[in-house]
Amino acid sequence: MKLRPIDLTFGAMFVCLMAIGANIAVWFPMLAVPIGGASVPLSLQTFFAILAGLMLGRKLGSISMITYTLVGIAGVPVFAGLQGGPMAIISPTGGFIISFIFVAYFVGLIVDLHQKQSFPSYLIASIVGLICNYGIGVSYMYFAMNTWLNLEITYLLAWAGMIPFLIKDGALACLAAVFMVSLAKRVKFKWKTSSA
Repeated sequence: MKLRPIDLTFGAMFVCLMAIGANIAVWFPMLAVPIGGASVPLSLQTFFAILAGLMLGRKLGSISMITYTLVGIAGVPVFAGLQGGPMAIISPTGGFIISFIFVAYFVGLIVDLHQKQSFPSYLIASIVGLICNYGIGVSYMYFAMNTWLNLEITYLLAWAGMIPFLIKDGALACLAAVFMVSLAKRVKFKWKTSSA
């Protein structure tokens, strides 16, 4: 895939948006939810990962999420709580970081396959992205807690702990579809032909 300057620009924009979305609770501490004695910050990462797929298509969208992940693994504090380094991937929530690559890819795939871009196609793609995000993230968290953390929890309990976040991200997934309809009317997506 040949990347043009406009591709690099929009890809880099989503790397920055992911870093901002991950750390929104750093600047607004009231956006943290207490779960099991720990404070888990709310984030906008799922929203931006879905939007990357909607706007950039499957290839460029997933490349931007791969770049974000590699920047964080390299030690730049772009993950939630201004964290960076490989330990963030090994943590129980590391599966959510990995899932963003698949979220952008599958959201972009659905949009790329639809001849007519419309709210229903954007909404379906956003919901698939949300399912992908939580399917990978919660499964990874369950596996991490039951193996290297030695915390025996059931798969159902792992999902139950994510309900507040799932509701929030479900609403944001719908908002991403609405936002994309409005954005598509105002912006010509010339880069999508190279990313599809």
